[in-house]
Amino acid sequence: MTSTSNDTVAKATSEKQAVLVTGGAGYIGSHAVLALLDNGWPVAVIDNLTTGFRFAIPDGVSFYEGDIADTDLLARIFDEQNIGQGIGAIMHFAGSIVVPESVEDPLKYYHNNTAKSRALLDAAVRAGVPHFIFSSTAATYGVPEVAAVCEDTPQLPINPYGWSKLMTEQMLGDIAAAHELNFCALRYFNVAGADPQARTGQSTAGATHLIKVALEAALGKREGVGVFGTDFDTPDGTGVRDYIHVSDLASAHVHALEALMAEPERSLTMNCGYGRGFSVFEVLDAVDRVTNTLIERRLDGRRAGDPAQLISDPSLIRSTLPWQPQYDDLDTIIAHALTWERKLTDLRG
Repeated sequence: MTSTSNDTVAKATSEKQAVLVTGGAGYIGSHAVLALLDNGWPVAVIDNLTTGFRFAIPDGVSFYEGDIADTDLLARIFDEQNIGQGIGAIMHFAGSIVVPESVEDPLKYYHNNTAKSRALLDAAVRAGVPHFIFSSTAATYGVPEVAAVCEDTPQLPINPYGWSKLMTEQMLGDIAAAHELNFCALRYFNVAGADPQARTGQSTAGATHLIKVALEAALGKREGVGVFGTDFDTPDGTGVRDYIHVSDLASAHVHALEALMAEPERSLTMNCGYGRGFSVFEVLDAVDRVTNTLIERRLDGRRAGDPAQLISDPSLIRSTLPWQPQYDDLDTIIAHALTWERKLTDLRG
């Protein structure tokens, strides 16, 4: 950043512009709330608690239980938090994320992820909210023909989840061209781990994330872990994915917010990953190692549309933001998730 940009960010921070986090009681959203608070930003959260948890919201954070498509509620939040007319920002995490469910119930995903995002954006434009950060996904790439995916890799989703997110990216681009709003769309790869201080973590019952499932198996909450496909063109035959620690991902959102404030005429779209992958077997070996147990592995056939590898090319985010990942280590990711999983057991009794 230039000195002028630094001055802009410092001024914005000193004025304590509020950030509204949608879905802030959920997995990634709650980590973004912590990252904002840790960096001195005042935060408000809106969440309907369908998949989020009230205990994930820190004391002192303004919480509004409700829906992001409730325009009257949004207007009240903007007024009470002084968000709008050039002040404040929105980080948008609210939505549905389970790929198989999106295939079974596509209308739910186009409603929750696309139509409600449209309603939120409409309210934001009407209020004059200047900055918008969107939780997008590598699922917008579908099954890419390259292993390391960069931002200009063709976006060809293979499920309603990916399409619902891509449609919102398209809306953001069009809205930014027509109104005084800039945005950052961050395309996540495989998010895992938990807050290093165990303040929050993945809490959803029946979650489908591999590391979450494996840890539940290691702690006796599941009987085993399904391995879908052992005949991929990879070193051990199982699928390879790019796992990013959720706290590093949350940190990227704070840096993205600062970048948007520093250059209001610029919008950004960037991958969020580490640029290297681990196979399913490598992940399960690491869980065995960290938990000092042996997880039962249930070998099964490939799932339709699963690519052999899906790894990010993080060159753009690393050259654009002063983002320095702190937890780029598979065992560390698993250890933090394990600590949270044990704490979650105590929270639920």
